[in-house]
Amino acid sequence: MLIKVRSASQANESEVTPRGLFLSRRSIIAGGAAALALGGTGALSGPALAAPFQAPLTVSPKDPKMDAQTPMKSATSYNNFYEFGTDKTDPSENAGTLRTRPWEIAVDGDVGKPTTFGIEDLLAFPLEERVYRLRCVEGWSMVIPWVGFPLAELLKRVDPTGNAKYVAFQTLSDRSQMPGLKYPVLQWPYVEGLRMDEAMHPLTILAVGMYGETLPNQNGAPVRLVVPWKYGFKSIKSIVRITLTQDQPPTSWNRSQPREYGFYSNVNPEVDHPRWSQATERRVGEFSRRKTLPFNGYGEEVASLYAGMDLRKNY
Repeated sequence: MLIKVRSASQANESEVTPRGLFLSRRSIIAGGAAALALGGTGALSGPALAAPFQAPLTVSPKDPKMDAQTPMKSATSYNNFYEFGTDKTDPSENAGTLRTRPWEIAVDGDVGKPTTFGIEDLLAFPLEERVYRLRCVEGWSMVIPWVGFPLAELLKRVDPTGNAKYVAFQTLSDRSQMPGLKYPVLQWPYVEGLRMDEAMHPLTILAVGMYGETLPNQNGAPVRLVVPWKYGFKSIKSIVRITLTQDQPPTSWNRSQPREYGFYSNVNPEVDHPRWSQATERRVGEFSRRKTLPFNGYGEEVASLYAGMDLRKNY
């Protein structure tokens, strides 16, 4: 069953980028964009078209004060997924080669019950719609209604041991499906990681859909991570392995540019990227900039995870 759930700090319905605007790529490109880090969503186009979920989507009454939504087209045609190219339109144009069936995620490491989950197993979890802000490290943002389930629910099934302090993630790496892998933009495969308490937090989800439809290939099909208080590149796409470990795992952008991309990568408007300010952002579909919120607006729920930490040092 697909259930719509909203907590106090989740994006308001008025913030959701409208589906029409989401689909209008030209207006987004005209607004300009920065380009250097992995951290966005993908495009709905050509062979990468998504399919609606069979279960009915519970939708709240329309808010008469609703802002223009991030159109679905924009969220599926303006994004980063370097395995399919480094330009914003490359994922939507090239991701049709990705084969999402069959698909498996191996979950191993410091667990009592190592398990391989097929995509059918993942789709059998109770699914919810979560409307979240997405903030890219490049300085642009969107508001997207994801469909998924808490990562914690999957991790509980593998019985983490007391040694499990971190959770490592790995993206598919297959040159026959991902043309961008022939370029040494990063060290492949793409990898990411969270602290165990971050992974178990109820805001952290595995997404299998967006806008009430299954994930388009270019957005990280068939399953991706969504961690809304962190920069978008932490929300790793097309996951094939999850490993629980005692040691902090390597992450792709930190390994590539440690001065620019830390392990935590929490949205912090007071910590600038070495090459640009993070104090403001441009919401895709808008021309003016808005102030960036600490923890992307989710501080009420997640700030306690970092009590006592120097968030300038641990960026």
